[in-house]
Amino acid sequence: MEIVSAIVQMLGGLAMFLYGIEIMGDGLKNSSGAALKRVLQKVSGNLITGVLTGTLVTAVIQSSTATIVLAVALIGAGVLTLKQAVAIVMGANIGTTVTAWITNLAFMEGGGNFFLWLFDTDTLAPIALFLGIVLIMFVKTKKAKTVGDISMGFGILFIGLMNMTGAVKGFASSPAFMELLAGFSDKPVLGIIAGCVLTVIVQSSSATVAMLQSLSATGAMDFSGVYPIIMGINIGTTLVTAFYCFVGESHKDSRRTGLVHVAFNTIGTVVFMIILSVMQHFQVFGAEFWQMEATSTVIAIFQSLFNVFTCVLLLPFVNQLVKMSLLLVKDDPEKEPAHPELLGLKKDLYISPAVALGEATRAVAAMGAIAKANFARGCQQLLRYDPERNAVIDEDEECLDRFADDSDNFLIGLSKVIESERDDRQLDMLMQSVPNFERIGDYATNFSELGQKLAENNTVFSENAQKELSILFDAVNEILNVTIDAFTRDDIQAAKAVEPLEEVIDDMIILLKDRHTKRLKKGECTVDTGLIFMECLTYLERASDQCSSIAVMMLARYDEAILHNHHEYLRSVHMGNDVFYNTEEARRREQYIKPLKAIH
Repeated sequence: MEIVSAIVQMLGGLAMFLYGIEIMGDGLKNSSGAALKRVLQKVSGNLITGVLTGTLVTAVIQSSTATIVLAVALIGAGVLTLKQAVAIVMGANIGTTVTAWITNLAFMEGGGNFFLWLFDTDTLAPIALFLGIVLIMFVKTKKAKTVGDISMGFGILFIGLMNMTGAVKGFASSPAFMELLAGFSDKPVLGIIAGCVLTVIVQSSSATVAMLQSLSATGAMDFSGVYPIIMGINIGTTLVTAFYCFVGESHKDSRRTGLVHVAFNTIGTVVFMIILSVMQHFQVFGAEFWQMEATSTVIAIFQSLFNVFTCVLLLPFVNQLVKMSLLLVKDDPEKEPAHPELLGLKKDLYISPAVALGEATRAVAAMGAIAKANFARGCQQLLRYDPERNAVIDEDEECLDRFADDSDNFLIGLSKVIESERDDRQLDMLMQSVPNFERIGDYATNFSELGQKLAENNTVFSENAQKELSILFDAVNEILNVTIDAFTRDDIQAAKAVEPLEEVIDDMIILLKDRHTKRLKKGECTVDTGLIFMECLTYLERASDQCSSIAVMMLARYDEAILHNHHEYLRSVHMGNDVFYNTEEARRREQYIKPLKAIH
């Protein structure tokens, strides 16, 4: 009965430990999200940089599986190459050992030293829990809540460790269990299997190592029995990661990353096992070394050394590992999808909201660039209709529509995990920008349909109308260029240049409508052609308006006055209260209105 009670207590402690890691990891991700995003974006082809990145990110979010899943999602988004992801995987193996050093604090003895007493579990857990609950309940800010979550997770983690350590006392009274622990010294293969199976069941190498550290409190585990279990734990975590890499409609490189992770740790285990077996057989370092008690500190040291050694050993063979994965997971012969830059918004990115938001911003900017290019094709269709060009317009329009639906679902899901107000404003801008970019893309189809009507009726615009449209096309394509460039570079000054040009385009359209009405009255063009011309002007004006909306939303993120009253901001600049606006508007009038008036 005592053993059953100990098992129940161990399971309860394990549950608290896992929950504590999750809360603490979420808090760390939220507090360092922007930095995490910058680090991942700057991973270069340098393998050392990739390893350091994987180590740092895993140390922050406290999960090697989460880091690898995040890297896999970034492969799908086209941000990382397979080789870069493999380097990050190697670093993740090192970063995950940080948890073992954190849990090792629970096994430190104070010995009268105040500093060590402070980090004793009985002291640290209550302090962390109290600090966390105070920050969450009484300090009503998002930053305080984030720090509170980290502190609460820290405290719960240590309470779980205390429960697991307490459960060990029940195991210590069982001769059968103590004999099982001792048996791992003689049967290292059994230790590897045990570590692997337990990690797959628990789904966390950090938790499995923590359980091993708790069991070390029995004093029945020696070094020769512990090191095979730790190596088995490292194999087990690769199987967990491989599952995430292969589920669903995963990217081919995602599956390759999972395979490389399995190969990496398996090869490291085999090599390390051979070396240690030979060393143990010849009693290198003496018999006392292999029979020494496996304390929590010894476990933490060995796990770190094993992962660092494996990384150093296999880092020169990254290219060979990548080639092996390419042979095992072959590319499909199917056609490459159009605009793969729009296909990277995977829910796996939610692991790090800041990274997910950055990828969403990149994808929406790519959407804008595609819409702009399609809009330019549509303009060409009005002056000279081309069926082949129409096919390209339709294909890109379908991609834009599909992305608009996918991004809406992605952004709605992302809104549930966003924490900071700054990120919330960025998300709001994206959610409002997507339909604006989609409508700009729609106008390309509208133009192509109007161009087809002209071609079928064997009619064209008058010479003056064509000249006027060419100048207006230049102006609208320019406002699209300015808007999308500002959006892509997050350039606020460039965004301010959109509204003056939009006002000039409005005046150009008023002028052209007036002129065209006069041409209709004089009979210089047919009614059907005149209606198509007027419809073109409407779409061009709306495209310009959409650019204005996107630019204002960009500015509103950093200006409370604009955020709360867009119309008042626009009214103010139109009244001439902004020097930059006035200067830019005058420049654009010289650029577009003057040549337009020169047409007779």
